[in-house]
Amino acid sequence: MRETTYETDHEMKDVALLVSVVTPQMKRSAISPEHSMAELERLAETAGVHVVLTVTQNRDTPDTKWFIGKGKVEEMREIADSFDITTVIFDQELSGAQVRNLEEALDKKIIDRTQLILDIFAQRARTREGIIQVELAQLSYLLPRLSGHGKNLSRLGGGIGTRGPGESKLEMDRRHIRDRISDLKLALAEVVRHRELHRERRRKSGVVQVALVGYTNAGKSTLMRQLTQADVFIENQLFATLDPTSRALALPNGREVVLTDTVGFIQNLPTTLVAAFRATLEEVNEADLILHVVDSSSPVREEQMSVVQQILGELKASDKPQLLVYNKKDLCEAEQRERVPADDDTLWISAFDEADLTELQGRIQERLTGQTVTFEFPAASGDMISLAYRVGEVIEQQLVDDRIRLTVEVDKQGYEQYGYKLEPYIVSSTSVS
Repeated sequence: MRETTYETDHEMKDVALLVSVVTPQMKRSAISPEHSMAELERLAETAGVHVVLTVTQNRDTPDTKWFIGKGKVEEMREIADSFDITTVIFDQELSGAQVRNLEEALDKKIIDRTQLILDIFAQRARTREGIIQVELAQLSYLLPRLSGHGKNLSRLGGGIGTRGPGESKLEMDRRHIRDRISDLKLALAEVVRHRELHRERRRKSGVVQVALVGYTNAGKSTLMRQLTQADVFIENQLFATLDPTSRALALPNGREVVLTDTVGFIQNLPTTLVAAFRATLEEVNEADLILHVVDSSSPVREEQMSVVQQILGELKASDKPQLLVYNKKDLCEAEQRERVPADDDTLWISAFDEADLTELQGRIQERLTGQTVTFEFPAASGDMISLAYRVGEVIEQQLVDDRIRLTVEVDKQGYEQYGYKLEPYIVSSTSVS
């Protein structure tokens, strides 16, 4: 058991005890139980909770009735009463029955990791799409647990676990919640349809897209703002940015690409959240290049990178071209840097270093640009000339008799998609790598 400094704050709605059950399987997971617990504490603080104590219990398997052992329940009741604890937060997902049993035994609000993350997302959602997605995820989480959240849902005063859908939703029966979920899915489907129309327009216009992905708090939003002067929320918190932001990024050759900041990933990201945010997360699938931003100073850097790659795999985006951007190099220990081999797929930066940003922009340009190809078109072939402009940067244009000769620095992705139409007009033996 670990105690944190406790100062009375009458404005704080939730005073929490954090609990984790450590099983042999958890010890083999990507992120160790110790770091997972530290992350849970940061999540709680992000949600506005004051953490007083953390408790762990080693078990072969969680108890089906209490999740923790019966003796531990008695111990926690004494601790909760001694420290005026209002909320007990578990690092793992609980069943409805476990929530009900623990609430009856402890007479405290019981929150699990999934519900805590959903609560943070409810605080962060600003756009209509984000609000719909969060409410859908919350209700999908709540529906199978209604019988286990009776006391929790009837508590007054708000706080974690009661944000998002709102107090009026708390008395809904299963039928009403199912109806609401159906309505939200229809609304989200309309949003998805509009998003797909935007994607299709970007495809037809030949817009090159670059996506920022990474573990939460890796510095993606800071990097986005420094590169594009985008007005995005910056804070040293988990999930400081929820709604995706896209801005134009000028490359050294003058070409503009679209840079998109996505929601940060985290271990054990709730499946209901992944499902609800799939339309947003699938923006990654449209990217021509993924910038995987890594907090190079994190003690669990490699484990966090593994989580990101796992989620990219679930989104079927793991085969996209990637550039590993090790951010916060100024906070990184020398030993941490020595563990990473230097190659063309990695770059060490500080988002606040202008020289590093310039190098990053150059590296993005290199990864997106293929070789230089020269085409020659009949003057009347306006559609093919237009296509040549879409697959890259025209660096020279000449009029040769009644034909137009274009020298193009082609984008790899665009040329792979449309190059076959232009092949008859190539006047050099240059090929795209």
